[in-house]
Amino acid sequence: MSSKSQGFTLVEMMVSVTILSLVMLATVTGLRTLASTQSSLNAVTDRNDEIRSVSSFLRDALESAVVGSSSGGLTVGGGGAEMTVFESSPTQLIWKTTMLFGESAGGSFVVRVARENPNIVLRWQKMDARGQIDDWNNAAARTLVEGVQEFSVAYRREREGAWLSEWDDRGPPGWVRLRVQSAERYWPDIVMEVAQ
Repeated sequence: MSSKSQGFTLVEMMVSVTILSLVMLATVTGLRTLASTQSSLNAVTDRNDEIRSVSSFLRDALESAVVGSSSGGLTVGGGGAEMTVFESSPTQLIWKTTMLFGESAGGSFVVRVARENPNIVLRWQKMDARGQIDDWNNAAARTLVEGVQEFSVAYRREREGAWLSEWDDRGPPGWVRLRVQSAERYWPDIVMEVAQ
């Protein structure tokens, strides 16, 4: 009687090792793709959170703008000594607003949102007794957006009017638009109605 040996041949072993290697390669590639997708998704989520928080903050600050009584504009002071505090240029926006810092600090401040390379920076300060403000470089500051390639401010007076970038000094506008590009992508335009 001849005894037949039990087991796998060399060809069967090579085929099974090759199939196992291909399965392992597909699994590792899938895991790498999943990790890459997760990091891309986190970057997009972080960018959307940044856009949402900055937009919300700026909308709240413009909605609580201090409105003067005699000229219909944003003013500071009292009686006949009111002066308009709303200024715009293609790269900055200045207005007076009420802001709350924490639970117990806050008040009426003149704020400026401007590009200070390479960031968009919020600066704020109180006016002195004469209604004057100090140099903006000495004001308290907070970076709103880092690594900005473009920041522009435009405004319009009527709802359907043209967007203007050069300030005409006729009092506060009806709407303000901020355009931001960071991380090589444009944000959706931030369009805010100004309190009247």
